[in-house]
Amino acid sequence: QVQLVESGGGLVQAGGSLTLSCAASGRPVSSYSMAWFRQAPGKEREFVAAITWNGGTLYYADSVKGRFTISRDNAKNTVYLQMNSLKPEDTAVYYCATRSRGGAYYSTDNYDFFGQGTQVTVSS
Repeated sequence: QVQLVESGGGLVQAGGSLTLSCAASGRPVSSYSMAWFRQAPGKEREFVAAITWNGGTLYYADSVKGRFTISRDNAKNTVYLQMNSLKPEDTAVYYCATRSRGGAYYSTDNYDFFGQGTQVTVSS
């Protein structure tokens, strides 16, 4: 079992920045891919960004490309999401996820564990 705990969410004005963190425990995730998803009220959970086990390959949703940066520190068992130029449409609960298997990186079906989420609210 892997436990994931997100932090760093909050209220920010449009154009502002936030950095989310996700700390993993239970077992090391250094050999696992990790990702961020988000879910706005009344909408399905959607892919935001993913990073392979060594940080060698990054994936981003088109809606956040150029504004968000995913990174990881395997020594700390932690993954980060730096969010810049935030927009009101970025408002959502952000979830960290990890997986030990393959499949489409953007599909929630291919992830084994999710955290409880952290709320990000962007005011206009």
